[in-house]
Amino acid sequence: MSDTRRRVKVYTLNEDRQWDDRGTGHVSSTFVERLKGISLLVRAESDGSLLLESKISPNTAYQKQQDTLIVWSEAENYDLALSFQEKAGCDEIWEKICQVQGKDPALEITQDPIDESEEERFEEMPETSHLVELPPCELARLEEIADLVTSVLSSPIRREKLALALMSEGYMKKLLQLFQVCEDLDNREGLHHLYEIIRGVLFLNKAALFEVMFSDDCIMDVVGCLEFDPSLVQPKKHREFLTKTAKFKEVIPITDSELRQKIHQTYRVQYIQDIILPTPSVFEENFLSTLTSFIFFNKVEIVSMLQEDEKFLTEVFAQLTDEATDDGKRRELVNFFKEFCAFSQTLQPQNRDAFFKTLANLGILPALEIVMGMDDLQVRAAATDIFSYLVEFSPSMVREFVMQEPQQTDDDVLLINVVIKQMICDSDPELGGAVQLMGLLRTLIDPENMLAPTNKTEKTEFLSFFYKYCMQVLTVPLLASTVDEKNCKDLQEGSTKINPVCPDNFQTAQLLALILELLTFCVEHHTYHIKTYIMNKDLLRRVLVLMNSKHTFLALCALRFMRRIIGQKDEYYNRYIVKGNLFEPVINTLLDNGTRYNLLNSAIIELFEFIKVEDIKSLIAHIIDNYYKALESIEYVQTFKGLKGRYEQEKDRQTLRLNSRYRRDARTLDEDEDEEMWFNEDGEAIEKSRPEEEFPESYGKYMEAKKVKESDNKENFPKRTPTGSFKFTFSHSAGAANGTNGANCKPATSPTSAASPNGSPAKSATPPATPVVKTAMVGLVDYPDDEDEDDEDEEQSPRKRPRLGS
Repeated sequence: MSDTRRRVKVYTLNEDRQWDDRGTGHVSSTFVERLKGISLLVRAESDGSLLLESKISPNTAYQKQQDTLIVWSEAENYDLALSFQEKAGCDEIWEKICQVQGKDPALEITQDPIDESEEERFEEMPETSHLVELPPCELARLEEIADLVTSVLSSPIRREKLALALMSEGYMKKLLQLFQVCEDLDNREGLHHLYEIIRGVLFLNKAALFEVMFSDDCIMDVVGCLEFDPSLVQPKKHREFLTKTAKFKEVIPITDSELRQKIHQTYRVQYIQDIILPTPSVFEENFLSTLTSFIFFNKVEIVSMLQEDEKFLTEVFAQLTDEATDDGKRRELVNFFKEFCAFSQTLQPQNRDAFFKTLANLGILPALEIVMGMDDLQVRAAATDIFSYLVEFSPSMVREFVMQEPQQTDDDVLLINVVIKQMICDSDPELGGAVQLMGLLRTLIDPENMLAPTNKTEKTEFLSFFYKYCMQVLTVPLLASTVDEKNCKDLQEGSTKINPVCPDNFQTAQLLALILELLTFCVEHHTYHIKTYIMNKDLLRRVLVLMNSKHTFLALCALRFMRRIIGQKDEYYNRYIVKGNLFEPVINTLLDNGTRYNLLNSAIIELFEFIKVEDIKSLIAHIIDNYYKALESIEYVQTFKGLKGRYEQEKDRQTLRLNSRYRRDARTLDEDEDEEMWFNEDGEAIEKSRPEEEFPESYGKYMEAKKVKESDNKENFPKRTPTGSFKFTFSHSAGAANGTNGANCKPATSPTSAASPNGSPAKSATPPATPVVKTAMVGLVDYPDDEDEDDEDEEQSPRKRPRLGS
């Protein structure tokens, strides 16, 4: 019993004037030697750790609120609160605090909070001035009472004194009785004074006063007083709205009368704060902090009471998923859960975690899967709001449910596909629901929130699932709204810029823009999966059809998609773009745009500028080889001239590298011939060996080939170097490929390979009849990188157009 009575939650007030839950534990009051005084200790019920250790200071102002709350400030801008499970426990600790401070436990506040500037003046005042004397509660004195209430708001000490005076002798209830009299007499002056009085009392910011004013028998009179704002010609009709328009619906009968009363009270107090009271100024915003706390603790209590009533929630879920439930009833059930989840946002993360786990265990996600597929727009909208609460709280929980769903033959029944279909079929002209759902999908497929160490495979498994079962559903509108390559070319040959196949409907264009935004996100974050999908579906080609749309924002979305792909600097993507000539629709759009200086023009220029700055060689070569004639006339930016410059620089570098290699080979052969001449006794260069002796197998094959080629043009023969020798090296790769160890003869000064009989470049050129070679020469010219350089030689053949990235 003692444990239950002393069970508390510890709260602290943060900078945003919101209460943060520090944990649940059990409170005790004991003497702490280190603090040298009686202190409040709260130990966590989970592990016994110390949540709170606070000495009861004789000068600290403690407030008792709502029978189960004790609130105080320990330092400037550091407020604490203990929320007790039972009133008895709160009373027990309150008596202990009052005992230490020597106060009467009947009081709701133990000290008068006094700021430093007023404390000095307060000490100099005579004792009788400490009291605030209220005029008698009579009609004739209402103006005097209103002036008094208004005058104390600027003084913290006088606010405290006035609050104590109002709480004594039932003064507030007497004022509200006067309201009824004034209303019966249609006494507008008196009603205007009561408006000022009640508004001022709310700004006193005292929980004890709120307990009286917001009780069942007083709250409607409070609302009535606030209807008669003197600045309005006619009074508002707030009471009529609360009693007739606003209907309290019990989707499942609530048997707990305390819970029902709490719900009514919270709704009405929230209405007073949000609707009736004017927005507080910067200087007044702290006046209503206690009112905000009052609503906050009420909501926490409502959620806790509903969450603990498992019978109630089980019945709600049963009716929500029952096919026999009529549409009107189901709409009310879904709206109930929407409000329930909205209330849960007031909970601290620890409590909210328990709340959503309770909903998950009861089957909230399967229920949403059913109701989100219904035709009722209100039900779908409410279900979407609930789904957003779940995704924002725990994307992993939603992903886990989705992957555990039984794989039906029809993928449309999957929860994510239901969400995608809702996004695609949104009937709102502004696509408000589609935008919300797209944001939720983006959260679900974002790898950044899939990095929990407890489940390292979540990213791989979920993305594989998404691309297998869901991506094709997402891209249906995109693929349906674009045309194949043949039709694209036919359209481009026509005189019209607008693609008749691409829908010009604004709502459809907005939807396609949303889908492209999501696909662009995938390109940046999913690398492998999206790359495979783009290649298999030729997706970029289809997307670039939208460059022809009359809606510039859609053309920009298509361009952004391509820009993000190029931004990956992935050669697989680059080869895909080059092979498909996918720059053509972009360049056509640039040329069609003419000299207009607009966002589309700038975005296209930036795309090419990026390619130039990052020096993406394969794309630069493709652009210059295929499109430079169309682009060279654009001179208001230097981007395309810069691309041409990059292209020429790369060609020069390749030529220089090849020439350097051939000069090196020639120099090696010259040195060998000089060595031969030095060893020759007669001073003449002689042949030291013959090819048939050094390379019998290769030489035999060479002689056979020679007989066939004797009639060939002499241009096919390697040219002599200035020294009369020839370059003669092994071609390992060619030999391996042909199953032989053939020799490869190349002229030392020629930058290209000799031509083969069929006219194509060949690695094996026809050797001379009597090459002067030496065994040692093989090692000297057989460089390890010859094989790679041979490939470069072949690529630079004059029979081909030079392409840097081929």
